[in-house]
Amino acid sequence: MSRSLRNLTEAQIRKAQAQGKLDHLEGEGKPLPHRPGDALIDPGTAIGHRIMAEHGALPEEIKLKKELAAARDAWQAATDPAEKKRLMAEIARLDLAYNIAVEARRKFLD
Repeated sequence: MSRSLRNLTEAQIRKAQAQGKLDHLEGEGKPLPHRPGDALIDPGTAIGHRIMAEHGALPEEIKLKKELAAARDAWQAATDPAEKKRLMAEIARLDLAYNIAVEARRKFLD
């Protein structure tokens, strides 16, 4: 983040604090929720994803990430070799779609 943008952001935060706009917000005084996945992306993107998720609007890559995690869990729980093979194909499809969505977002933001 550029210095001028950082200074502007800090000034806006201080102004909102002085006006009391940051008082009594939901979750005030509580620890932030544990989100280990956010460590893998930049903080601005993580915040944007969180805000969108809280309002029911998830980016395609987040939906795919959840589907991918569910498919991996199902694969681990499966005992039938045919089912494991089907799930492995589904995991590969979802992984490809996820990586395409991530790359598309990166290209869009650059």
